[in-house]
Amino acid sequence: MSGLMALLDDVAGIAKLAAASVDDVAGQAAKAGSKAAGAMIDDAAVTPKYMQGFAPARELPIVMKIARGSIFNKLVFLLPAGLLLSSFAPWLIAPLLMLGGAYLCFEGAEKIAHALGAGKGHGGPDSSHAEGDVAHLEEAKVAGAIKTDFILSAEIMTIALAAIPESNIWMEAATLAMVAVGITVAVYGSVALIVKADDVGLFMAERGRFGLTRAVGRGIVHAMPGFLKLLMIVGTAAMLWVGGSIILHALAEMGFAAPYSWIHDVAVKAAEGMGDWQGAVEWAVTAGIDGVFGLALGMLLIPVGVKVIKPIWTRVMPG
Repeated sequence: MSGLMALLDDVAGIAKLAAASVDDVAGQAAKAGSKAAGAMIDDAAVTPKYMQGFAPARELPIVMKIARGSIFNKLVFLLPAGLLLSSFAPWLIAPLLMLGGAYLCFEGAEKIAHALGAGKGHGGPDSSHAEGDVAHLEEAKVAGAIKTDFILSAEIMTIALAAIPESNIWMEAATLAMVAVGITVAVYGSVALIVKADDVGLFMAERGRFGLTRAVGRGIVHAMPGFLKLLMIVGTAAMLWVGGSIILHALAEMGFAAPYSWIHDVAVKAAEGMGDWQGAVEWAVTAGIDGVFGLALGMLLIPVGVKVIKPIWTRVMPG
C-alpha cells in the first residue's frame, strides 16, 4: 500500500511538472507572439486581396488552403531552421532579425510610395492572371499568397525565437510550435471573418426579420470598404514601427546602442510630468520615432528591393 501511495505521489509530481511546463510554454508563446504584431497585422491585411474575383462560396476554402500552406511552412521548414539557428549559430539571429526588419520597412515604405502614386505595389495578386479557368486561377493565387506568407512567417518565427528566454531545445520547439499554430489561427481566423463580413451584412440587410437587424446589416456592408482601408493603414504603420524597432534593438545588441539610447532618452523626457499617462506617452513617442526611422530606411531600400531583391526572389520562387 505504501508503495502504491509513493507511486501516486510521483505521478502527481510529474503531472504538476508537466502542467507547469505547459504554462511556461503558453506564457512564452504569448509573449513571443506579441512581439510579431506588425507582421501579423500585415499578413491579415494583405491576404483578403487574394479572394477578389472569386464567388463567395470559394472564399473560405481559399482561406483554408492558404492557412494550411502557412502552418506547413512554419512547422516543417521554419521551426527546424529556427532551432538549428538557436543551437548552432545564435549569433545569426540578430542579423536575420535586421534583414527581416529591413524587409518590413521596405514593404511599408513601398505601400506608402504606391499610395502616393510612385511605383507599383507588390503585395497583392496579379490581375493579369485573369485568363484561363477558375480552378487554375485559384491555384495560382493560393500559391502566390503562400509565397508571400512564407516571408512574413519567417519574420514572425525569427522574432518569436529571439523573444524566447534561453532554455532547452524541447521547450523552444514547443514554444515555437505553439506560436506557429496560434498565430496562424489568429491571422486566418481574422481573414475569414473579414472576407465573409460583407456577405453576412448583406444577408442581414436582405433577410433580417427586424428593422434593426436590417439596419445593422446595411451598416456592415457600407463599413467594410472603409474598414479594409483602415486595416491596410494600421498594417503599414505597424510594419514601419516594428521594422524600425527590430533594427534599432538589434543594433544595440550588436554594440551600436547610440540610436536606441537617444530614442529612449527623448521618450523619457517627453513623458515627464504625465502622471498616469507617463508609460503610454513614452511608448507612443518611442513607437513614433521607430516608425519614422523605419519609413526613412524603407524609402532608401525601395530601389534595392525593386531592382535587385524582387527579380532574384521571382527567379528563386516563380509563380
